[in-house]
Amino acid sequence: MTPTAIALLGGTFDPVHLGHLGLADDTRRAFPNADVRLLPAADPPHRPPPGASAQHRLAMLRLAIDGRQDLSIDEREMRRTGKSYTALTLDELRAESPSRPLILVLGADAFRGLPTWHRWTEILGLANLAVAARPGDPFEAALPHGLVPVWHARRTSKASDLISGPAGRIYRLPTVAHDISASAIRAALARGGDDAASVRALVPPAVWDYIASYRLYAN
Repeated sequence: MTPTAIALLGGTFDPVHLGHLGLADDTRRAFPNADVRLLPAADPPHRPPPGASAQHRLAMLRLAIDGRQDLSIDEREMRRTGKSYTALTLDELRAESPSRPLILVLGADAFRGLPTWHRWTEILGLANLAVAARPGDPFEAALPHGLVPVWHARRTSKASDLISGPAGRIYRLPTVAHDISASAIRAALARGGDDAASVRALVPPAVWDYIASYRLYAN
């Protein structure tokens, strides 16, 4: 019997918002029996430093999924020193479970940027990829030249292919539109006033209370 797949949703979660949780729900629908884990990055290599500390971001993530038995947090990148390279995380998971299917869930923009990642050519030997492209995204037409042959060689239209083998396949994950941006949330909080108040509708209530209590992202 094939072991239960692990589906990983990485990111800075700066802050975690309803779009992140919506993507987790999309992942659950596609892979109903998978162990779905949120994977916060302590020191992301592909973007500027987060606006909130690792401790604050982890605390908000815990609040966001409190009471949800279908989601968990994998904290290994928070504990590891140095840059939060995905390849190192997949190395660790593969060493723990050599034959277990691993599914790395990426947004379309992150997938298009894959050739800039540390050891990117090895990642498909360590995990399957589920690429979440928003409705209307010109996905295939917008792929960089170096990814086109990878996409054509590895793509599958069946989610089941990602849970039947440990690594190597790419699947376009069906998603509901989640038009929420963490950078826009941070900017609204920095502006304050009504703009900051509008963030309340974009994050879980406990996360809003935490942000307000610690005055995170405010100038």
